[in-house]
Amino acid sequence: MNASLLLLADSRLPAGGHAHSGGAERAVATGAVRDEHDLAAFLHGRLTTTGRVAASLAAASCALATTLLPDATPAGGPASGGGEAGWTALDAEADARTASPAQRAAARTQGRLLLRVARRIWPSPVLDGLALAVPSPHHPVALGAVAAVAGCPPRDAALAAAYHSVTGPATAAVRLLGLDPVAVHRLLATLSDTLDAIAGTAAASPHPDPTPPEGSPSEAPDVWAALPAHAAPALDLLAEQHVRATTRLFVS
Repeated sequence: MNASLLLLADSRLPAGGHAHSGGAERAVATGAVRDEHDLAAFLHGRLTTTGRVAASLAAASCALATTLLPDATPAGGPASGGGEAGWTALDAEADARTASPAQRAAARTQGRLLLRVARRIWPSPVLDGLALAVPSPHHPVALGAVAAVAGCPPRDAALAAAYHSVTGPATAAVRLLGLDPVAVHRLLATLSDTLDAIAGTAAASPHPDPTPPEGSPSEAPDVWAALPAHAAPALDLLAEQHVRATTRLFVS
């Protein structure tokens, strides 16, 4: 495991993740999550739907970014600012898998902040190219690109995305309900096998060549269209309720 993965998964990374509850705040407000038992179901459901999608998008983004790294392309090639079409296409896939406008906005806010911070920590023309193509990318797209630049393989990027999908809501629930943090971390520990399985599956997905021979059609749309698209309507509804709430502790 690359040590950079720990930095990417660390909640202390100043990329604004602490301001998002992943739907936990509204779930608590509506009574859907009241205790550790409810939280366990909420986290499992989130991980196996939106978490699985985020992991697959992050793995795809990492694979794309890896091919654009300076040592993987000729001088003046995609790493010097190319790859815009690939980034735009992958971000569009993320958009298509996020039904809620509020969730799309939250994902893009987190992606923009992560990309801004990462360009200072791991300066790279690959991240500059992503920022140029999509100034506010979806969070898993940004995360995958940053992971590649930091030296992580697609599986690590997928694992970080899946991990973020449950640790943010878990931490928020501790603050909102006053739950025992040790008990909540025990809940997270029970998800370890699922996290590993999701990351492994995401990394095994086929990824397109972002720079096909001149004159040949890109295979990206066909390959990325097959990425998981698990829906979570309840999370979408909670997100739309939350963005209209007059009192909020978290952005999402």
